Amino acid sequence: MEKRELLYTGKAKSVYATDDADHLVILFRNDTSAFDGKKVEQLDRKGMVNNKFNAFIMEKLAAAGIPVHQEKLLSDNESLVKRLTMIPVECVVRNFAAGSLVRRLGVEEGKELLPPTFELFLKNDALGDPMVNEYHVRSFGWATDEQLQRMKELSFKVNEVLKQLFDGGNMLLVDFKLEFGLFHGDIVLGDEFSPDGCRLWDKDTRKKLDKDRFRQGLGGVVEAYEEVGHRLGVKFD
Repeated sequence: MEKRELLYTGKAKSVYATDDADHLVILFRNDTSAFDGKKVEQLDRKGMVNNKFNAFIMEKLAAAGIPVHQEKLLSDNESLVKRLTMIPVECVVRNFAAGSLVRRLGVEEGKELLPPTFELFLKNDALGDPMVNEYHVRSFGWATDEQLQRMKELSFKVNEVLKQLFDGGNMLLVDFKLEFGLFHGDIVLGDEFSPDGCRLWDKDTRKKLDKDRFRQGLGGVVEAYEEVGHRLGVKFD
């Protein structure tokens, strides 16, 4: 398949057209950003690590019956994916209190949430990705009732699969975000699943193994991502 023109450049990935209208090439870059792009750095090996980590996770989810856009790895930092019409809403599942939930509600970080929570955020950098509810999604036509229900169903299924997977690596899946799109009318999981878009803590020490290391200036960001991958059996070399 032939890689063609650049279609989109995001905070950490670039998207290219191919000679097949149903497929795209995603390039994972070494860029790392936080706080709506106010903090940006280049971290060596990050693009490769996230690309291979994401491919590993997507394979596990597909094996569990979750429709994913990932097709195959093309190189250390490129993947072939299905071309989706993205729904402009992020789905966030939280198993423990952290991040914006702690700031909004004043609860203690690390509090287990039973049952897990499900939140929706509008993908809009200019507005700071504001939290929205299901009525907003329906009223503004971002997704239909059926699509929204399917996104919620798949989000909780992803949570079940990945909580067990990370538990096997002695880690807690604290929270994560997912993005979905339409492929020939069907809801499919898109974007990526990597430590950039979730929170992972060591089960015993609560050491942070995710992008909070970058946000909070803890250092060792890529090293933490690689540690997560090694605990799960991801091969980076």
